[in-house]
Amino acid sequence: MAAAEGEPSHSVSDELFQNFYTEVKQIEKRDSVLTSKQQIDRLLRPGASYFNLNPFEVLQIDPEATDDELKKRFRALSILVHPDKNQDDPDRAQKAFEAVDKAYKLLLDPEQKKRALDVIEAGKEYVEHMVKEKKKQLKKDGKSQDVEEDDPELFKQAIYKQTMKLFAELEIKRKEREAKEMHERKRAREEEIEAAEKAKRDREWQKNFEESRDGRVDSWRTFQAKGKKSKEKKNRSFLKPPKVKMEQRE
Repeated sequence: MAAAEGEPSHSVSDELFQNFYTEVKQIEKRDSVLTSKQQIDRLLRPGASYFNLNPFEVLQIDPEATDDELKKRFRALSILVHPDKNQDDPDRAQKAFEAVDKAYKLLLDPEQKKRALDVIEAGKEYVEHMVKEKKKQLKKDGKSQDVEEDDPELFKQAIYKQTMKLFAELEIKRKEREAKEMHERKRAREEEIEAAEKAKRDREWQKNFEESRDGRVDSWRTFQAKGKKSKEKKNRSFLKPPKVKMEQRE
């Protein structure tokens, strides 16, 4: 099944990563601040919901930045994309502002920030391991051990792509877990409602049973009394002396 529009998918092409990374870095190099429109375009470009899972990328700040630097960066970026500053495109500006605000709040939470840093570190360790394995295989084949990741920029790009994939995988698992929990809550609620309705039916049946008990007892007594009278009448008929038949004279 294809992923919904704007949702991260399991197979985001390397070309998409490559184009996005290259374009963003070129823009950043040309203008370290970026204009309001450029920032909005960056935050809302196709596939942005995938890339925006990394809060450090959303805010364009180094993972090692201090809390003070984080606060300053959020303030500057939020002003750039705020709807009041972009009244010619308020809807897109609002979405971009929400992305920035979400990333900032996530990094204010120590636990959430640690998780994000762990993902970035895991991405780096994965790329380092892959480079090591590549070199090992090249050596075994008797070939040059030079690999493209020896270029610092390409090494950084490989980490960027792997990190984005890890963030997406975590998001997919989170949504699957959330859907499962929602299903379980719904099922538990349905069972609770069914049990309550059954208990209600049982109470109503018991109430009706008790209310009609006196009537059933009276009916049974009446039935027994009629049966007794009928039996007595029948018995009396058996006790009558037989009629004597008079003989006819000749």
